[in-house]
Amino acid sequence: MSHEAITTDAVVIGGGPCGLFAVFELGLLDIKCQVIDILDRPGGQCTELYPEKPIYDIPALPIVTGQELTDRLMEQVRPFNAGFHFNQMVTGLTKRGDNDFVVETDGDLVFNCKIVVIAAGGGSFQPKKPPIPGIDDYEGKSVFYAVKKMETFRGKDILVVGGGDSALDWTINLQPVARSMTLLHRRDEFRAAPDSVNKMHKLAAEEAMTFRLGQVTGLAGENGVLSGVRCKGPEGEFEIACNTLLPFFGLTMKLGPVADWGINLDHNLIPVDTARFESSVPGIFAIGDINTYPGKLKLILSGFHEAALMAQQAFRRINPGERLMFQYTTSSSSLQKKLGVA
Repeated sequence: MSHEAITTDAVVIGGGPCGLFAVFELGLLDIKCQVIDILDRPGGQCTELYPEKPIYDIPALPIVTGQELTDRLMEQVRPFNAGFHFNQMVTGLTKRGDNDFVVETDGDLVFNCKIVVIAAGGGSFQPKKPPIPGIDDYEGKSVFYAVKKMETFRGKDILVVGGGDSALDWTINLQPVARSMTLLHRRDEFRAAPDSVNKMHKLAAEEAMTFRLGQVTGLAGENGVLSGVRCKGPEGEFEIACNTLLPFFGLTMKLGPVADWGINLDHNLIPVDTARFESSVPGIFAIGDINTYPGKLKLILSGFHEAALMAQQAFRRINPGERLMFQYTTSSSSLQKKLGVA
């Protein structure tokens, strides 16, 4: 099902701190944004990899967690009414004419825009594939690395493999819709929140699900549909009957489709100039960890600075010939009005 195209000034690819601050800087210049992110919420690495880990080098915030920094940035961009599209991977980026781009996602969204800002961190987070022979044949049919819609799994015999937060969360959340639920982990210790582990043990004690110790060694089934999973544990080899496998082995950073967009790359990074932070394709900008230039530091602080300079150039591209007045938020009543503080 394809949706009607969304027309906007700027598409920001990546909803981490740099992408969010780009929305703020562009918003001050009346540039409307739509943000696309492969994760299910804003924050990028900050909320996905270390939501509770303190960050110490954000100016004026001596200590802030990844989640709190994200929450504050979301509050800061609220006046600009950006559109946010989560669980979406950008699959297509094409130039149309001299001044327009078309951006497409794997969720069938299409955007028409004047500029594109790539703030994709180290690229997209992609699930680590378990080294199980023949797993490719089952992917997308009965093996899934993410849960996009819980309904898809109603009435299924599900085997979840892993010991982190994702594995425990989905075991607990999918248990009510599944016909049967089994969690397999190689040891009886978990990297997940203690509360989730307790809930899982309680469900197992009530025989609402099964917990097994072991590792997957092979898959059984045909035409992409699983009938069972072969495992090896402390008590030897055994098979778990299931028609759905959800392996949660963590995430890895991959550049993903960015590599196919016709932008010059340098070691999987996008080279930019330091006046405009523009890539080799005019109108496509890159800020944050995904770009490279002489003296580059991979700091959130640097990404914020890059966003501010990128926005100035973006304005000139979107409004050719129009004079850009440089203003300070402390003294400009028009900027304060945009922020709703005048």
